[in-house]
Amino acid sequence: MKRTLAVDLGAGLVLPTPVLIASGCAGTGKELSGLVDLRKVGGLVSRTITLDARKGSPPPRIAETPSGTVWSTGLQNPGVHAFIDAVQTRPEVVAVELHLSGPDEELRRDVLGEHIDRTGEIVGAVARMSLVPVFAKLPMTATELPELARACIRAGAHGLTIGGPPPAIGVVAGTLRPALGPVTGWMSGPALKPITLRAVFEAARVVPEAPIMAVGGVRSAEDAVEMLIAGASAVQIGTAVLVDPAAPVEIARGIAGYLKEKGLGTPDDLRARLRVPVGFREPEEP
Repeated sequence: MKRTLAVDLGAGLVLPTPVLIASGCAGTGKELSGLVDLRKVGGLVSRTITLDARKGSPPPRIAETPSGTVWSTGLQNPGVHAFIDAVQTRPEVVAVELHLSGPDEELRRDVLGEHIDRTGEIVGAVARMSLVPVFAKLPMTATELPELARACIRAGAHGLTIGGPPPAIGVVAGTLRPALGPVTGWMSGPALKPITLRAVFEAARVVPEAPIMAVGGVRSAEDAVEMLIAGASAVQIGTAVLVDPAAPVEIARGIAGYLKEKGLGTPDDLRARLRVPVGFREPEEP
């Protein structure tokens, strides 16, 4: 059996491994070029790019917790025009990930990606203009995640990223102050793994034809394999990269070992293999 780590996400998008670096954890890539061989990484998602340049949040922007980090960058970036000028001729730019966890400033809503109508409208507009596949990044704790997933695919998204992190806050008891300069932020790290797994499982059940990238709580090959079994096609590594820049390479190596142990050929052989009881139904709200 010919064994490979490559994954085919459709629309001509083939990644050398199913392990990518998540948005915000490597800038645009050059920041990690001396720390890890990027040729061994499945892909890299750039930091979020907004229409106009942003200075970002006041420091401190990140604080540790017992199970991950609380952070807020304020989406610091040079603006879309500077970014497009830098990458428009680069063939390695193969997809667009659409950040939907931020506020909808036009309609004054806290989270754009919590609203089915608005999410479909934005995804559709981007998909119609994009020359490459679009992945809609949905909040992992969205209350209507299956419906949102369907709306994104119907609107023209090629796939989904699950998901945008939940809101959080850190407090420093000794000083009676917030741990972050902007006060509130977002949670990342190992604690998110069960939440991400459920969100991936729910999305994959309603849009089984769409590739899904899972992000949130993946720090080992075992974590990544579990995401694939739940329904993901690939995973993104965030907090673990801040601790060990080589984590994506090591995780990919571990996936290869798992495939060999189970006699499987590719990561695609793992996708959505979770064995659920016949007649399974989502449990009622607690």
